[in-house]
Amino acid sequence: MASSTGNEKSVNPVLRISQLDALELNKALEQLVWSQFTSCFHGFKPGVLANFEPEVKAFLWLILWRFTIYSKNATVGQAILNIQYKNNLSQTEKYQPLSKHQKLWYLIFTVGGRWLEERCFDLFSNRQLQSSCKINRYINFGAGLLKFCGLVNFLIFLQKGTFATLTERILGIRSVFCKPQGVRQVGFEYMNRELLWHGFAEFLIYLLPLINAQKLKLKLSSWCLPIAGLSNSENTLADHCKECSLCGEWPTMPHTIGCSHVFCYFCIKSNYLSDMYFTCPKCGSEVHSLQPLKYKIEMTEL
Repeated sequence: MASSTGNEKSVNPVLRISQLDALELNKALEQLVWSQFTSCFHGFKPGVLANFEPEVKAFLWLILWRFTIYSKNATVGQAILNIQYKNNLSQTEKYQPLSKHQKLWYLIFTVGGRWLEERCFDLFSNRQLQSSCKINRYINFGAGLLKFCGLVNFLIFLQKGTFATLTERILGIRSVFCKPQGVRQVGFEYMNRELLWHGFAEFLIYLLPLINAQKLKLKLSSWCLPIAGLSNSENTLADHCKECSLCGEWPTMPHTIGCSHVFCYFCIKSNYLSDMYFTCPKCGSEVHSLQPLKYKIEMTEL
């Protein structure tokens, strides 16, 4: 009697965040299994699984249930986080595994409920129109009622920390730690590094809109390509007003800003509207006045 009592494991309550993490891990595993399964049918005709998708999913979830809840009293997400289900209907505070009835009802509520949710409209679609509309209304009402009950259960879970899902509350199964948890040691090195990078990123997001990239680009180009460093042919083009100082093409509706260089009207107007302190990229002169040329340049001069 003493040895059997000593073999019983004590119950350790589970944090709310750990229970929610386990649920998210279960969803991620199901999505991974389904994506891997559907990838096997990429070479087949499209829509092969469309007619049997609910049944195929139910079969896959049945396999998962067999090797998780039925054999280990824990889902995959719970096993990763050192959590398992306890029969909360037992009067003792020691750990009690789930009964077979609880495991079967868990299968019916989870796998069967999902299958029925996906197939319920198809099951009653062959009936008469009037009865079909009534059945659809009942189904929608029942689905809405279940979602509302799930919301109420989640609010109670946030307050008390037990029964994260409605199925757990109905069946009386509770999440507990498999082994006693030690003192959690938090390392602040990674946290400090993340806070530093997040602060730096927020500073850049705030600073970048204030930087005039166009003006900076033109300033750098004026330093790299000063007017004295241009070749004789480029100087000749600039002097004869046959080259836009911004786009380098034949100037369309040529305009000047007070210096000896010429710009297309649309080039200089768009740059001046975006930057009121715009300067000539060739000589660095500021815009004194935007004026059209007093003489016209004909293409025949080329």
